[in-house]
Amino acid sequence: MRVTVRLFARLRDVAGASELAREVAPGATVGAVWAQLTREFPDFAAYERSISSAVNADYARMDREVRDGDEIAFLPPVSGGSDQGPRPRQNAD
Repeated sequence: MRVTVRLFARLRDVAGASELAREVAPGATVGAVWAQLTREFPDFAAYERSISSAVNADYARMDREVRDGDEIAFLPPVSGGSDQGPRPRQNAD
């Protein structure tokens, strides 16, 4: 079966691409796809416990079976921004 893998944030940087096509065995799960990618890109292992996944734009657990043609997205946690809200603009006088 052929699936499309979409990668975001740091995962995209590590892989050097935002989208990958991969062959997987019938009955493969999202977790099996993740394991295949982790073998290919060992730096992915650092995100093992915090990764979110989706299949065809719906959040999915790692035990979800994938089907031929599915799009699987892996989203690492992201940081940034501030919980303080927007800051007023300062004018330079």
